[in-house]
Amino acid sequence: MLEIFEPKKVFMYFEELTRIPRGSGNTKAVSDYCVQFAKEHGLVFYQDEWNNVILVKEASAGREGDSGVILQGHLDMVAVKEADSSHDFLRDALPLSVEGDWISSTKTSLGGDDGIAVAYALAVLADDSISHPRLEVVLTVDEETGMTGAKEIDLSMLKGNYLINLDSEEEGYILTSCAGGLNGEIELPMQYVEAEGASLTITVDGLMGGHSGAEIHKERANAIKLAGRLLHTINEAAEIGIVSFCGGEKDNAIPRNCTIELLVAKESASLLVELIRAQEEIYRKEYASSDGGLRLLVEEHGVRKARVLTPAAQEKLIFLLVNMPNGIQNMSMELAGIPETSLNAGVATLTQEKFSLTVSVRSSVRSRKHAVSAQLKYLTEFLGGEYRVRGEYPEWEYKKDSKLRELAVAIYDEMYGKKPIVQAIHAGLECGLLLDKCPGLDIISIGPDMKDIHTPKEKLSISSTQRVWNYLLAILERIS
Repeated sequence: MLEIFEPKKVFMYFEELTRIPRGSGNTKAVSDYCVQFAKEHGLVFYQDEWNNVILVKEASAGREGDSGVILQGHLDMVAVKEADSSHDFLRDALPLSVEGDWISSTKTSLGGDDGIAVAYALAVLADDSISHPRLEVVLTVDEETGMTGAKEIDLSMLKGNYLINLDSEEEGYILTSCAGGLNGEIELPMQYVEAEGASLTITVDGLMGGHSGAEIHKERANAIKLAGRLLHTINEAAEIGIVSFCGGEKDNAIPRNCTIELLVAKESASLLVELIRAQEEIYRKEYASSDGGLRLLVEEHGVRKARVLTPAAQEKLIFLLVNMPNGIQNMSMELAGIPETSLNAGVATLTQEKFSLTVSVRSSVRSRKHAVSAQLKYLTEFLGGEYRVRGEYPEWEYKKDSKLRELAVAIYDEMYGKKPIVQAIHAGLECGLLLDKCPGLDIISIGPDMKDIHTPKEKLSISSTQRVWNYLLAILERIS
């Protein structure tokens, strides 16, 4: 389907990757695919127990004396889909669609983040006509769920001095630093009692969602936080009992939906339905610019018996959702328009034993990242819960003297008659972890245009993929 587009090998490998289920935590098959590629092309390769893969191709004739280059991306993708999609991310190939200049997947995320990096790297390795220094391709796993692969990978065999990360989503930008981050895990013990009442299911739906780093500054509504606000409002108006609560899909994706089941007194049901409809109008006005499709859906199921949270447990849950910080906490004082510190309530689940909430915390200032995490810990423990940190990764600091950045800027100017934008980003990249393992690396990050990553609306530009390919080859040809 995609092989009709140029560069043919890039799109061929990208399409092959879309046929391999590779959601985070399910990377064995795609890792083995890369190993098989290495065997077929006579390349040196390393595969570890985590499914990270390193592929090595020696320099082209006459380039043996040039400094080596590391090309880097990640094998996993954020696997999310629309509620009415029957796609099985453990078995099914992605249902690709092409509309104009854009490739997408019907009702599911596409995995352009970061499948296009893998496709670029394999296409370079497969083409003996490309002039290049020694190439070391580093493909990590589970970047989207805490950068586990980058943390565990052994890079002691690498010789390259320059690293080109291919995990950027906007052409014409050269990324030179990024925020560090961590995932905070909140658990509150829950207690239940038997109750009877009118059953209501409320769904916060129709939100844009998006990447919790790259799009946090767009002030998009967070379905979990909005649900907490709604619960607080209706709890003030009538006695309610929470039966269930769930929202979000991934730690690092802004939640697009959240569903709550309540029991209420039969005589209060119609009052609460009207109140919820009124709140929907308020929220729609507040988020008209960022989340025009926002909806509060209410279903009435009649009177039934169910276990609901005790008043004390319910108050703790609502208190947490209303008072925990979310979104941008600080903007950078050095880089205009760039968030410095933020957090995103990503996934919420309520079981018979506990309420669990995972929060993605990001900051380019390590002390402020830890300060926000400490705030979450304090709030959680005050409510009698437990707080844990996992998946912490360091920030990638800006390198003032970068030969690779200077070369990349000059080549872009020559090719397109304008200078690229050199930028720091708030989203997390693996560059900080790799730099910790290989001090002194000169690093940039580039990539083609993608939109709505980490959502079922994710799409990849065909023409931009071609231009960035030509740009990458020019850098490889000129670097020395």
